[in-house]
Amino acid sequence: MYRLKPVIFNLDYTLDCGQVFRWKRDGDWWTGVVKDQVIRLSQEVDSGELLIDSKLPPEFFTDYFRLDDNLSSIYESINKDLLINRAINNYRGLRLIRQDPWECLISYMLATASSIPTIQKRICLLSRFLGEELEEGYFSFPGPEALANADMSLLDRCKLGFRTERIQAAAAEVCSGELDFDAIFRLEHRYARERLMRLRGIGEKVADCVLLFAFEKMEAFPVDTHIRQIIQHYHIDDSYFETCKNLSCMGEWGREYFGHYCGYAQEYLYYQKRVEGFVSLY
Repeated sequence: MYRLKPVIFNLDYTLDCGQVFRWKRDGDWWTGVVKDQVIRLSQEVDSGELLIDSKLPPEFFTDYFRLDDNLSSIYESINKDLLINRAINNYRGLRLIRQDPWECLISYMLATASSIPTIQKRICLLSRFLGEELEEGYFSFPGPEALANADMSLLDRCKLGFRTERIQAAAAEVCSGELDFDAIFRLEHRYARERLMRLRGIGEKVADCVLLFAFEKMEAFPVDTHIRQIIQHYHIDDSYFETCKNLSCMGEWGREYFGHYCGYAQEYLYYQKRVEGFVSLY
């Protein structure tokens, strides 16, 4: 076990905001599986120091929690109005996470039309049946080959529903090289999104989530029900709404309004709405 002293970082907000699904909190400690490692983390309230129970080096956590992002500068760039200012002040230290592209892709394909507990359950079952046991009760996330070649009856036990064939088809594309993650990293956001949306079952919202959390596309602005309601409630007057009825238009609005780091703004607004509902600004 060792310590790390990050700057402007809140572990609870970062792991609780809905961007990742394989972390669980028990008292002051969070336990998760990352890079086929079981990791336990806690943060001291007074000092802000992270207590890390893991074989992974400090550099890994700097990268994973994007501690290299200049959060103060990002706050300045996205702080456009009272609503986002309130979210920044109340959830200061929430950072986006650099997720593994493969696990992130499948996780968000499983997330369609689902609650967070249901998503977590599906990922847990998928890992238990197709991954490798790392510790008692903790399993690695299955790789593309394991998922592409899995027996359908085994996948049915994971309770994936209509998503089963879709994620198996995505796994097959990754195995064949037809879906090249390195190429997605190199593409501009618009073209990267178009490529992901060629996969059956991936719309703009899921594609933008994957691009934001796994492919360094900070200009991705996922629009789900919470974000749509926020935009309609706080930002769009009747005349504008006539030309902005669909989620794609709202995503473009978010990119134009908040700028390059709109993905950070989206996560702060999403978390504030999920925790508090509609808030009063006066």
